[in-house]
Amino acid sequence: MPKAGVPTILMALLAPGAGLFGANSFAHEHEAHRAQPAASQAGKAAAASVRLIDRELTNQDGKSARFKSDVVGERIVVVDNIYTSCTTICPILTTIMVNVHNKIGERARKEVSLVSLSVDPVTDTPQRLRAYARRHKAQWNLWTGSKTAMDQVLKGLGIYAPDYTDHPSSILVGDGKTGEWTRFYAFASPEQILKRVDELLAARQNTTIDTGARR
Repeated sequence: MPKAGVPTILMALLAPGAGLFGANSFAHEHEAHRAQPAASQAGKAAAASVRLIDRELTNQDGKSARFKSDVVGERIVVVDNIYTSCTTICPILTTIMVNVHNKIGERARKEVSLVSLSVDPVTDTPQRLRAYARRHKAQWNLWTGSKTAMDQVLKGLGIYAPDYTDHPSSILVGDGKTGEWTRFYAFASPEQILKRVDELLAARQNTTIDTGARR
């Protein structure tokens, strides 16, 4: 029996009459996503060049942190972008992130962080992010900030869109220590994302072993 990959899940969720997104909802809401990659493109990945902008952001609990120094730091991070009034594409991205979060081992949790960035900071107050997190069982930090700060952070990551409803449905996996980043286009499966996380963790371990051997 074939694995139920994200494209399969996506097609089920978007099918007419589906419980999560009905046909009318999909037709009228999030219409700007009509240009998003097809499900057949799901999981395609490429090396990404990003600039981490050190602007102050605020999470769903009202706590502030600087993006480059504190949110990313020297961690391995998995980053998506959402807005709280979205009822179609964003919940799918969040569902992928929930699965990634649930499958990350205890050891990896010390080095790996999940990060969700709002593309609609004008609307997405910490209170709205907290309600979104509860609704979708997101147990990591969701970040908002001033429009200027968020735009700069999103541009640095290559996920800014002038019309926030047309934000890219992509997930970034990166190592804040080495500066190595991968962009997954459309809807990558949790397994694909976790494989990349494991590769970055293994690269760190190998570096540590090599450094020790040279001493």
